[in-house]
Amino acid sequence: MPLYCLHCLDNETDGASRRAATRPAHLEWVASLGDTCRMAGPLLSEEGGMIGSVFLMVAENAVAARALNAADPYTKAGVFGRVHISETRWAYGEGKPA
Repeated sequence: MPLYCLHCLDNETDGASRRAATRPAHLEWVASLGDTCRMAGPLLSEEGGMIGSVFLMVAENAVAARALNAADPYTKAGVFGRVHISETRWAYGEGKPA
């Protein structure tokens, strides 16, 4: 099944406050994905603050990857200002599926 990278940058107006308010629901949602989510974590500024999120997700196709993003509580709460979704291939590194 294809692998998609979701690169999500917080909106610069109030993304940080929306992120803080929605974080528990977001983390619960990510945990509920099981093997669909191969990797997830925050994107950090040079100062160490959270400025976005990155995911590696298994999905049937790009439409399904966009649907996963739409289901994220962060997306629903308007945390993200920009989202880029691209199919990718895991060429190297720990955790690469066999």
